[in-house]
Amino acid sequence: MAFLVTFLRWLVIVLPVLVLVVDPYVAAYGLSLASFVQRPRGRVLGAPRVGLCESSILPYGGYECQEYKVKTSDGYILGMQRVQAPGTKANLPNTKVPVILQHGVFLDGQSWFVNVRSQTLPFVLADNGYDVWIANSRGTRYSSQHDCLHPSDWKFWDWSWDELAQYDLPACVNYVYAQTQQKPHYIGHSQGTIIALAAFSEGKVYDKLRSASLLSPVAYLQHMTTLIGRVFARNFLGDLGFSMGLAEFDLQKFQLQHFVRSLCSLNNIDCYDALTIFTGNNCCLNSSTIEEWLKGFPQPTSMKNMAHFSQTFHSGVFAKYDYGSLFANLKHYWHVSPSQYNLNNIPKSFPLFISHGSRDALSDPKDVNLLMDHLKSHDRDKLTYQFVKDYAHMDFIIGMSANDVVWNPMMAFLKRH
Repeated sequence: MAFLVTFLRWLVIVLPVLVLVVDPYVAAYGLSLASFVQRPRGRVLGAPRVGLCESSILPYGGYECQEYKVKTSDGYILGMQRVQAPGTKANLPNTKVPVILQHGVFLDGQSWFVNVRSQTLPFVLADNGYDVWIANSRGTRYSSQHDCLHPSDWKFWDWSWDELAQYDLPACVNYVYAQTQQKPHYIGHSQGTIIALAAFSEGKVYDKLRSASLLSPVAYLQHMTTLIGRVFARNFLGDLGFSMGLAEFDLQKFQLQHFVRSLCSLNNIDCYDALTIFTGNNCCLNSSTIEEWLKGFPQPTSMKNMAHFSQTFHSGVFAKYDYGSLFANLKHYWHVSPSQYNLNNIPKSFPLFISHGSRDALSDPKDVNLLMDHLKSHDRDKLTYQFVKDYAHMDFIIGMSANDVVWNPMMAFLKRH
């Protein structure tokens, strides 16, 4: 049994990477990376029949929830959900301060609703009098539509987190502002932080926001310690695959969700082992939370997005997508290399809450320290910094102690701004 446990732990690390690394060598035998990363013709991802409100929010009981569609300026139709405390009347003027929640990569809005009610951030915010809006990034199940493109089209997946910062985030912020006539707070986790930092560095949306709270912030990835992340980033063939027309990156084709669930069901394997491979050693999750979380993991993203994260790991800089050639970069940027995002452009008076953990293998403390170096001239009364010992990547959004450890200090920050 010990051998089986060791083998399964090894396999869950190596299997996804192995497919990506060996693909060029097996193509001659009729196998292709396309079978894993590109949705076959005829399998068109449309809007799910049941929205997030019905599937994940209303079953908790008591909370008001409405579904909205937000259109980006480049044609994507994003799902947003509005969550308010019991008794809120949708047809009456709302004076509550709005808050936007933005999930990380491979996740969607469902990832906020996997814990018990008292440890679910949107409900904690709603109970504290906030008007909560859940964002869903393009390509995920609640944001899988476009004006004129199908998810089976290569062009549908022609984006990275550059476009999430340029189009998705402004669309969501502007929509919430238009609906409520109030500036919202922003709370992002993981990828939700890198798109905010990129947008702010380009002078976008911060003038429409009250503040930004960045949980497990990502701007630099050079010191990432997660084993599967480092192996994946070192060997990722996304640039090559994207240039060959392989556009979507969908880990569901690996049956990863079912594999991890099967792994967790074995008596001698702790589910923490499976998540540790990806996120670092989370301190405060429980098995029922992980089981619920797996229902929405992994969500699709683009090959280009994964290639961009890989570039961020290799380059050690916070920069736009590198198209790989002088001429391609000239075409897109009028420069031979992609420009770096200048974090010094973020207004020093813009309120920021930054929280990260000592065990986070994706948002490594060394990389967060690099981010903080760029913010050292920020107004002291506008920057709240929190370092949480023993916390890893997922503890910040689904940890059983997150309410007391992270959200209460964050709530105090929101009330000040």
